Amino acid sequence: MKKRLFALCAALAMALSLIACGGDETADLSDGDRSPVSAAEGSWAVYWYLCGSDLETNGGCATADLGEMMEATLPENVTVVIQTGGAAVWQNNQMDPDKLQRWVYDSGGLRLVEERETANMGDAQTLYEFLDFANTSYPAEKVAVTFWNHGGGSVSGAAFDELYSGDSLDLGEMYQAFNQVWPADAAHPALELVGFDTCLMATIDVAAVFQNFAKYLVASEEVEPGNGWLYSGWLSELAQNPAMDGGDLGIAICNTYYEGCEAVGTADQTTLSVADLTRLTPLLEAYESFGQEALAAAAEDPGFFAQLGRAAAQSENYGGNTREQGYTNMVDLGHLARQTAWMLPSAQGVCDALADCVIYQVGGPYRSEATGLSCYYSYSGDVEDFNGYAGVGAGEAFKHLFAYGLTGELGEGGEEYLASLDIEELPAMRTLADTDWDGAPLDVDEEGTSFLTLGPEANDILAGISFSLFYVDEENDQMLFLGTDNDLEADWDSGVLRDNFRGVWGAIDGHIVYMELSSEGDDYNLYSVPVLLNDEAYNLQVAYDFSGGEWSILGASPGLNESGMAAKELRLLEEGDVITTIWQLASFSGDDDFEMVAAEELTVTSDTSFGEAPLPDGQYGMVFEMRDAAGNYAYSDAVLFDCLDGEITTTIGVD
Repeated sequence: MKKRLFALCAALAMALSLIACGGDETADLSDGDRSPVSAAEGSWAVYWYLCGSDLETNGGCATADLGEMMEATLPENVTVVIQTGGAAVWQNNQMDPDKLQRWVYDSGGLRLVEERETANMGDAQTLYEFLDFANTSYPAEKVAVTFWNHGGGSVSGAAFDELYSGDSLDLGEMYQAFNQVWPADAAHPALELVGFDTCLMATIDVAAVFQNFAKYLVASEEVEPGNGWLYSGWLSELAQNPAMDGGDLGIAICNTYYEGCEAVGTADQTTLSVADLTRLTPLLEAYESFGQEALAAAAEDPGFFAQLGRAAAQSENYGGNTREQGYTNMVDLGHLARQTAWMLPSAQGVCDALADCVIYQVGGPYRSEATGLSCYYSYSGDVEDFNGYAGVGAGEAFKHLFAYGLTGELGEGGEEYLASLDIEELPAMRTLADTDWDGAPLDVDEEGTSFLTLGPEANDILAGISFSLFYVDEENDQMLFLGTDNDLEADWDSGVLRDNFRGVWGAIDGHIVYMELSSEGDDYNLYSVPVLLNDEAYNLQVAYDFSGGEWSILGASPGLNESGMAAKELRLLEEGDVITTIWQLASFSGDDDFEMVAAEELTVTSDTSFGEAPLPDGQYGMVFEMRDAAGNYAYSDAVLFDCLDGEITTTIGVD
């Protein structure tokens, strides 16, 4: 990968060195004296909004993709118009981080056509000005607009500008900019395709925005690896067949992307899909009916929110959704519908409409449940994040459902909306705040298995259950938090929850790690393992395959930042990398918070692997963690046990 990046950077630098930059022509263009150009019959144009960000500053990823682009020889009727900006450093000697620069790549090669003072690429005005420039100066019969950067899903949007505090374009800003250039017309969209070479933007909310402007949407439900789309591949296919439409181009983008990921070893969790936005309306209608039926079910049964929460926990979700990685609150729409079909018959309509709308997709083996578009679900219970979603979300019914589920109150217009459905009111929800389960005692049976007895009402309150594992060192007054897992047996009818713990824990080359369950499924679980990788903070992405009983390290990702940006980076481990495992430490006797501490250091070899290791001899504690649909948590008291030579002996049940 590094050798290929070096070669592409060198190729780009050589090409750029031939460009005659500046001069009067650039100055004249920046004055805005442009005459509209007629679109030639059979012509294609790609308007590429290339916000470099830290991906370019730290890794040269934008430069690499520009180099890939230049491997494609374009005919006279295919043009790529590019705006570069948003990076503190460009890893080539021509692009200026202090300027917004506009470039054209066509049959004559790459050339600079306009320069402007730097501006925030996360601002609607900056996007509008580029789209207006490209549409006026380089129109075509068929046009695609593509975004390159990080992405954050429905709430955070895309194009996080490194030079402007990571500000990004939210969906409202995107709509505003596009609508100024191509007035919204879902019946006759102006563009063939809108694409996101970013993370997390294949959502029903994104699709609803761009339904007004484009025939097709190409985007990923999951975080994209840093190699991103393979520009040499799909642009070459477009060059060879300019007669293709946006759907064919989307399929070419998907296929070459997956081939590129396979070539560099980043395909395991990839997703990329093509949605036919001319078929979106039936899906939006089915999604709204789905939400309305959910509201009706909640009106009949206050326990509905807990049941929906458990279904969402078992549905494929994207971007991490753990306390260590952060929360994107994005879940696969089709998988969520399938998981809830037993209580919401309208879910089948969602699945049918989704299958009709998503005409093509590719995905790795650890994203096998992806159906092409995700939707919002609040795994975090964060009301502020939900409020951000409420301003851009596509489904009105789900907005009211989530508002009530998170706060116990309807938002603005909620009562009128319920009345339109002949629903008088939603019953008062029961949450963990209404129980005395915090500190509930764990019992131990004759075989040493710990269990928690809550009674049948657990079915109506709990949206999730897991256990936390601790190493206890009373002599030194220390306690290490080793992480969470869901290896439990839950009888929801009786409300009895039993651990299935076997005395082993996740380890890298035998080194016990802290790990969090990030996604649970029927075929595999995904875990996040915080580490220092060459002294930088990362989360190892680890999979456990139930069918083969095997563990795999899929790569390392930085997780989300404070602005909700998902890092477009999946770094594979390389021989010689130094991993420092991370544990969480607190005193045993006090009530101080756990703090992250460096634990053990190891060097990656060709044989480095993840697996289960017997717990070292010592005393351990287990606590059951309960969660409700409103994001509240409660914790049982601990059961303590000794490990000696792999054998577990329960010593104390703490009341």
